[in-house]
Amino acid sequence: MITLRKITLENRRSIFNLEVSEDQRRFVASNLSSVASCYVLATNGGHPFPFAIYADEQPVGFVMITYRITGYERPTIADDSYCILRLMIDKQYQNRGYGREAMKKILEFIRTFPAGPAHYCWISYKADNVAAKKLYESFGFRDNGEIFEDELITALRFSNAPFGVCTP
Repeated sequence: MITLRKITLENRRSIFNLEVSEDQRRFVASNLSSVASCYVLATNGGHPFPFAIYADEQPVGFVMITYRITGYERPTIADDSYCILRLMIDKQYQNRGYGREAMKKILEFIRTFPAGPAHYCWISYKADNVAAKKLYESFGFRDNGEIFEDELITALRFSNAPFGVCTP
């Protein structure tokens, strides 16, 4: 059973110690760096939502969701949209379906629109991160033709979005 949980004083160290494999490190920042980024976003008008990803009672990953990213350069789709800015599953727990199950929970959370309404959820990824692309596409994300900081932008249009806005 996958759940998203708040990062607390009790679980923070175990979350900070989670790591991806060596060959994946170029795809995602450390969890400690991500939590620090949450603080910067929150104190500059952004709406970060950092969560620990648990499989039953075991922390297995981390996700950082944002709304209205502020203080950073950003792609055009970022305005009034949710972003899965960071997503990782620890190297020990990969290939068990946890990423897919976590994505279901992440999208359930985003669809509650906790910081305000949105037409899109977007994610950026490196072109050679084939596993990430396949995962995102399986949930309905589609590349929008935008490249930002050497990463492709893929977006999921919510049903309330105007038709065709996400097409390149």
